[in-house]
Amino acid sequence: MRLVIQRVAQASVCVDGICVSEINSGLLILVGVENGDTEADADWLAQKTANLRIFPDESGIMNRSIIDFGGELLAVSQFTLMASTRKGNRPSYIRAANGNEAESLYQYYCRKLGEIAGAVVRQGVFGADMKVGLINDGPVTIIIDSKIRE
Repeated sequence: MRLVIQRVAQASVCVDGICVSEINSGLLILVGVENGDTEADADWLAQKTANLRIFPDESGIMNRSIIDFGGELLAVSQFTLMASTRKGNRPSYIRAANGNEAESLYQYYCRKLGEIAGAVVRQGVFGADMKVGLINDGPVTIIIDSKIRE
């Protein structure tokens, strides 16, 4: 699984011109699921997301997690995070998990993150053509891959 985590002042997801989810200050998390990913990958990523210290403390140093900060969470499924661009200029999505498997792990990740963070995880609409709007705060953008546990 691969995540792009953005600290945001606000973020929203719209489908067919209707806003389906929105948050104020917190994290926008783009979630990609790869063939072979498991609940163990989702568990590790949920733990990492909830405890990632990217919010400022009283001294302005990034030393607080979403749990400490009390911000909001919005997770959006995005199979294009699994793109391979090794050959040519047209991305291949062969590594992306199929719809049922991907949706199941995406939902599992959202539940685990909500449990760990003690917060509601708002979501996009799985498989829909979504318009994601955000105001990146910082900007702070972190990429985490469960296969490359840095």
